[in-house]
Amino acid sequence: MEYYPHAIQKKSPFYDERPANEPVSLLVIHNISLPPGQFNTKGIEQLFTGTLNPDEHSFYTQIAGLKVSAHCVIYRDGRIEQFVPFTQRAWHAGVSNFQGRSRCNDFAIGIELEGTDTQPYTNAQYHSLIRLSDSLLSAFPLISCGRIVGHNDIAAGRKTDPGPAFDWGYFRHTLFSKTR
Repeated sequence: MEYYPHAIQKKSPFYDERPANEPVSLLVIHNISLPPGQFNTKGIEQLFTGTLNPDEHSFYTQIAGLKVSAHCVIYRDGRIEQFVPFTQRAWHAGVSNFQGRSRCNDFAIGIELEGTDTQPYTNAQYHSLIRLSDSLLSAFPLISCGRIVGHNDIAAGRKTDPGPAFDWGYFRHTLFSKTR
C-alpha cells in the first residue's frame, strides 16, 4: 500500500527511497503543533511541504530550513493528510534506535498527531489513527503490537512525543480487540 484511501494527498519533497530489501516493520507515533501549542494552522503542512514562511511566526525562524516529513498527519478533527507514500522513506525519526537497529526511517512509517505531550488527543484522532493503523497492519504484516512505538521510544532522551497525554492502553486495546 502506497497511499491511504481516506487521506488527503499532499506532496512533500522531503523523502527518498528505502534501502533495498528493507521491509517496513515499525510504526512510530509522533505529535506536532505549529506554532507550538496552537492547532488548526497551516504550519504543519507548510513545514512538511517546504513552504514554511519564517515571517508568519517568530518560532518559524528556528525551523524554516528543516527538511522533515511524516507519512501522515492526523489533525484534531480526525482529518488525515498523507505527505509521503508508505513505500518511501519519510524523514521523521531523526537519530533513532529500535531494538539495536539505528536509522529507524529506513524501516518505519511515521504518523504525526496534531497535539502536544500534555493536551489530550481527540476522539476523532484516535478513531482515525486506529483505522489507519489497522490498514497499515494489514499491508505491512511485520508491524506488530510490540512494533508500534512512540517517538520517545526510539529517540530516548531526545524526544518526548507523543507524551503522557497519549492513551496507549486505549489505542492498543481498541486496535487489537477490534481487528485482530
